[in-house]
Amino acid sequence: MIKTERQEKILELIGSENISTQSELTRRLNECGYNVTQATASRDLQEMRIIKVLLPDGTYKYAPSKDSDISISDKLEKILNHCLTNVDYANNIAVLKTMSGAAQAVGYALDSFVWDEIVGTICGDDTIMIVVRNEKSAKQLCNKLSKYIQ
Repeated sequence: MIKTERQEKILELIGSENISTQSELTRRLNECGYNVTQATASRDLQEMRIIKVLLPDGTYKYAPSKDSDISISDKLEKILNHCLTNVDYANNIAVLKTMSGAAQAVGYALDSFVWDEIVGTICGDDTIMIVVRNEKSAKQLCNKLSKYIQ
């Protein structure tokens, strides 16, 4: 099946179901006959600029963005430029410091970029811990992010 058909199916699934994780989306796509990996689903979500929205019950689900591709990218880069204050790493863990209260916004920006080397993020008030696959990836991630520090 071709990419456009798969991406149409993603829009259909996230429009009719409360899908909140890449693994859940991958499972549903496979159930629908699309032979995909989580990496493929991740790339599709990034390319389609799918976002997570807060539901009334406090959970999140994937949804199509109402903004254009350019404005989303610009907005996310502005968040990083204005809020990120320091980056460092130890082994396979990157630690980011932000302005007080900004870690959630920066974490959202990072999750929206869907970088393959990121396994997961944990955000506090002004600190973000990012687990990556290995030390080399942590160093590369810190190098990428350091350009946003003013």
